Amino acid sequence: MRILTLTTVLLALLAAPARADDGAAAIEYLLTAIGESGCTFIRNGKEYSSEDAERHLRMKYRRGKRWATSPEAFIERLASKSSMSGKPYLMRCGAQGDQPTSAWLEAKLADYTAEPG
Repeated sequence: MRILTLTTVLLALLAAPARADDGAAAIEYLLTAIGESGCTFIRNGKEYSSEDAERHLRMKYRRGKRWATSPEAFIERLASKSSMSGKPYLMRCGAQGDQPTSAWLEAKLADYTAEPG
């Protein structure tokens, strides 16, 4: 029984870094998706290119990584609104109109997690 318990604990410990790496990979996917989207990023009422949006959110992630313990936490805590004004970030993608960046990122995360492998 002790061997089974020890084996279970060891397997759980070995799997933990993989889950952390999966979260980091998902966040990287989200950041790259923003940069490659061609959408307009609206921050505090000002329009920015998708490349500028990616740079800005990478800077926030670099500085606030400790609060982004998962892709969902990254979206909620760092990528949804201005930490200075509290105003939500928006994405404008073609004729779709403005949508909260959080919703845009959640949709991209759903695509990412649905992809096989």
